[in-house]
Amino acid sequence: MQSALLNTKQAATYLNVSAAFLERDRWAGARIPFRRIGTRAVRYLLSDLEAYIDKQISYSTSDHSASSK
Repeated sequence: MQSALLNTKQAATYLNVSAAFLERDRWAGARIPFRRIGTRAVRYLLSDLEAYIDKQISYSTSDHSASSK
C-alpha cells in the first residue's frame, strides 16, 4: 500500500511543528525527507515522517545526537 502524500501544512500538523519549521528545514539541508512534485509542489510521505520520528530518540537532555544509540 502506498503511503499518503501530505503538503507542508499537513506534515507540520502531523509533526506538531510550524510550516515555517519545515520550510527552514528544506532550505537548510532537509533532515526531514520530502518530495518535489513538478517544479513547485512539495510533499511529504507519511512513512518518511514516521521514520523520521522513529530516529529522534534521546536518552538524556544533554544528548545532542538524536540517533546516537
